[in-house]
Amino acid sequence: MKTLLNLIWLVLCGLWMALGYVLAGVILCITIIGIPFGVASFRIAGYALWPFGRTTVERRDAGAPSMIGNILWLVLAGWWLALGHITTGIALCVTIIGIPLGIANFKMIPISLLPLGREIVPTDQPFASR
Repeated sequence: MKTLLNLIWLVLCGLWMALGYVLAGVILCITIIGIPFGVASFRIAGYALWPFGRTTVERRDAGAPSMIGNILWLVLAGWWLALGHITTGIALCVTIIGIPLGIANFKMIPISLLPLGREIVPTDQPFASR
């Protein structure tokens, strides 16, 4: 079932959202200071491309630097990507088949806003990294 949902997701919104994250990552990697943000963006692009069967968990070792980085991310790229998830989620919720995918889009908004200090893990191991 995860594979079927991921394939439908890929066609309807995953490819576009992943391209948005890749574009944000390339723009952020232009400067030396933005490279960690670009790496986080590329990591989330893979998650946005194939999200079902994976989840995000907080990293216990993330501290004040990730909080400061999240504030910078929010200003530079986070709100644009969250706006993309909101728009795509609303568009998907218009159809009956798209409602689960729209809800999944809405669930991705927190990681698009504050990605640092989070880790993407398989759903069968959400607490393995703790």
